[in-house]
Amino acid sequence: MQITQLTKAEEQVMQYLWELKKAFLKDILELFPNPKPHTNTVSTILKVLKDKDFVDYKVFGRQHEYFPLVTKEKYSGKSMKSLVKNYFEGSYTNAVSFLIERNELSVEDLEMLLNELKNKD
Repeated sequence: MQITQLTKAEEQVMQYLWELKKAFLKDILELFPNPKPHTNTVSTILKVLKDKDFVDYKVFGRQHEYFPLVTKEKYSGKSMKSLVKNYFEGSYTNAVSFLIERNELSVEDLEMLLNELKNKD
């Protein structure tokens, strides 16, 4: 299955759905900060996410209980790959260097990550 890139609004709805695991529209709306989007707006986003095969739903009377079809990990991996490809010439080294230069990642954090990776086996 080809995972497409989501819009910011679609990503926000997916973040809430990943957090909730399964939810009705009203449950998702509750997680939005004020001012909350209109019900129709979130409903439309959920329909788009269904069309993109990111979510599906079970019908309970007139309500739909939505659940994710794509895991957060799978989408995050695809997004990271796309980010590195589009902004860092496909080089993860360039991406990490960028984070260190901007003080988003310290050398100490990087060393800790490397030690964790070495000890993972």
